[in-house]
Amino acid sequence: MKVLIVEDDTALATQLQTGLVASGADVTVCYDGVDGLFQAQELPFDVAVVDLGLPKLEGTELIRRLRAGQSTLPVLILTARGGWKSKVEGLEAGADDYMEKPFHIEELQARLRALLRRASGYSSELTAGPLTLNLTSEQFSLAGQALELTAYEHRILEYLMRHRGEVVSKAVLTDYLYEQDFDRDSNVIEVLVGRLRRKLAQADGFAPITTLRGRGYRFAD
Repeated sequence: MKVLIVEDDTALATQLQTGLVASGADVTVCYDGVDGLFQAQELPFDVAVVDLGLPKLEGTELIRRLRAGQSTLPVLILTARGGWKSKVEGLEAGADDYMEKPFHIEELQARLRALLRRASGYSSELTAGPLTLNLTSEQFSLAGQALELTAYEHRILEYLMRHRGEVVSKAVLTDYLYEQDFDRDSNVIEVLVGRLRRKLAQADGFAPITTLRGRGYRFAD
């Protein structure tokens, strides 16, 4: 799960990042609304956690601009602003869920997983032939057996599976795979996809990942 956090309180942002990374998430943090909007528009994320009282661009306006650009990124508002009016304002701007501070990290994690399930059609699993991804445990199985993957292999396969039928460019996968400050090498994507193909083929030659020369990859059942 790749999470975007937009929160100007550095201590809280660090707390969020630490808690989510401990659960296996890949987290990017932005400290103002302008940077948060840019990251959400330009990079692939699975879900976003957005504060309302942000500098440079309010959280509600950030969400409105995302939705105006046809973004379907699931957004959870996390704010110290109480009362039903703030909640209604955030939800009407296009947020998918709302939590007030203080909060428990376990509840936040559960809410984010629920948003991902909702984005996947309310199912607790994604299935393609013999391949299954449990959205609660975030574990893959192949033909009923646990599929052993590295962290990077898991991220690529999950992203392709969530975007089945779409053409996903190598650049998009590179953005999804690496943290912002990592040295990016798109050739690594080819190596990882090759390893995934070999692992998936163990199930009677199962081959859901197709290469479209010069365009990227497509996952199909």
